[in-house]
Amino acid sequence: MSNLFSIKEKVILLTGGCGILGSSMAKYLAGEGARVVVLDRNAERGEELVKEIKDDGGEALFLTTDVLKKELLEENRKAIISAYGRIDVLINLAGGNMAGATIPPDKTIFDLDIEAFRKVVDLNLFGTVLPTMVFADAMVKQKKGSIINISSESALRPLTRVVGYGCAKSAINSFTQYMAGELARKFGEGLRVNAIAPGFFLTEQNRTLMSNPDGTPTDRCKTVIAHTPFARLGQPEELLGTIQWLASDASAFVTGTITPIDGGFDAFSI
Repeated sequence: MSNLFSIKEKVILLTGGCGILGSSMAKYLAGEGARVVVLDRNAERGEELVKEIKDDGGEALFLTTDVLKKELLEENRKAIISAYGRIDVLINLAGGNMAGATIPPDKTIFDLDIEAFRKVVDLNLFGTVLPTMVFADAMVKQKKGSIINISSESALRPLTRVVGYGCAKSAINSFTQYMAGELARKFGEGLRVNAIAPGFFLTEQNRTLMSNPDGTPTDRCKTVIAHTPFARLGQPEELLGTIQWLASDASAFVTGTITPIDGGFDAFSI
């Protein structure tokens, strides 16, 4: 029997692929033989990442994009099809938070910056919906493809402060499950849509929330760790096995799922 977990020569797209988690995924997937396409606004970092992958013997392509601009995404799709002829996997990593969409301890809901809230929802939700619409079109034509959305622990359990981000990621869960049915029932069982829900990982996005300037953990970070059975933050490489499973034929009968990767945080209660 062939290796069910093989992703060799699969064309795998990563939107927002230049971040800490995206870079880790891109390097790993290329190392497993995938043809990786990094889509991001940061051209300098994108080209640097692709060079690192190629220097290690991998296959990669960088394309500048904006996940909120459908026309640009369609241009990206044309370039990818021209280069590789198909799209096998889409990982919707693009997202983020803004200070104005959070409620710090000394503020209340009445202090919320609704425009910042709107921008966070736009980036996380529409920044997943639009790439899915554009790149799933290629998957439908080939009758096979896997879409992997990035949810969050904040979508599974309401967390203090991050109200905008939590609401946006909750919408990602609903969209994931909706699209699982939409694609499979109308276009066939070869089309799958799933999500992972990372727990707490130190990234550029949450660094000021989780880490003091001197590198020590903040009180919030200490609270997170106290509520995590593994008693630590996650490492980027600890997402990779689940990503490979969802990208490969090993998960051929899996769709509409949201998989927590959180060291037990969601399962634990005092």
